[in-house]
Amino acid sequence: MARESKPFRDRNPVIIGAVSLGVIATLVFLAFNAQSLPLIGGGTVYKAQFSEAAGLKPDDPVRVSGVKVGKVESLALEHGAVTVAFRVKDAFVGDQSEAAIKIETVLGAKYLALVPRGETELDPDTMIPRSRTASPYDVVQAFADLSQTVDQIDTTQLANSFETLSQTFAGTPADVRSSLQGLARLSDTIASRDAQLNSLLSATRKVTQVLADRNGEFTKLIIDSNTLLTEVQNRRALIDSILKSTQELSRQLSGLVNDNRASLTPALQQLSTVTDILSRNRAALSQTINNLAPFVRVFTNTLGNGRWFDSFVDNLLPAVVGGVLCGGAAQTPLPVTCTGGK
Repeated sequence: MARESKPFRDRNPVIIGAVSLGVIATLVFLAFNAQSLPLIGGGTVYKAQFSEAAGLKPDDPVRVSGVKVGKVESLALEHGAVTVAFRVKDAFVGDQSEAAIKIETVLGAKYLALVPRGETELDPDTMIPRSRTASPYDVVQAFADLSQTVDQIDTTQLANSFETLSQTFAGTPADVRSSLQGLARLSDTIASRDAQLNSLLSATRKVTQVLADRNGEFTKLIIDSNTLLTEVQNRRALIDSILKSTQELSRQLSGLVNDNRASLTPALQQLSTVTDILSRNRAALSQTINNLAPFVRVFTNTLGNGRWFDSFVDNLLPAVVGGVLCGGAAQTPLPVTCTGGK
């Protein structure tokens, strides 16, 4: 008889927890090493040997004919040379391929340029030798080294040496003497400007360092500018259409004005006359509006009782108090209210 399986809630929670943690740890490990997996990885890792690193760093791009095909993985010093490991995806790397470290921007960013050569594919375990690699001349590093070298030069002693050399060759032909005298004057000038030159080279070193540190920001700025120009290029037809439509509208308006100039001119002249009259009588119009306000208020009060209007006549009858006239001929007047239909 088949063995009946246990419900999930009755199983050992310790075993379930251990298996779950193992699965989670395996998934995390695979996620962090996804590029090394054979099917979903980021390509094949090759190695090349250079005489110097020349400022190349991990994660710098690898390009073939200017197209990015991978990135630099690591750099290591082996047997007096620099071994660069780089990953290439979707690009052929032959057994005679060449590699070179090149300058990507004027600020000193580098990239690895790969030139695929050969009939068969390069074995990942076979390193590209130094005979087929090249390193660039780093101008930023050269300026930095120059500033450090100049600090160590005794310019006064150098000037004295040139002066002694010119005196020694005093009896030589005029061309040699003039050359040595020019060198002596040049050394004197350098010696007199020693502090300024040191300050200039130090400032140059700081500027180049700042530019190198801000290389990513400058690169992003250039990329954003390129994106903006690309969008403007894509919208060129629309902008051209807008300009043509505006030009056509201005032409139509000009034609409309020219066609109706005979009728528009008198109308504008009359409008100008009306505005002049209104401007001259502004005070009178204002006084008229102020005087009209009380009349409108009384008129609305009179006619504001539905279908009837109220009014009164003053001094129409003498006042009667208890059936007796008040004051004879000088009686007090009382208003008599009359109501009529509208």
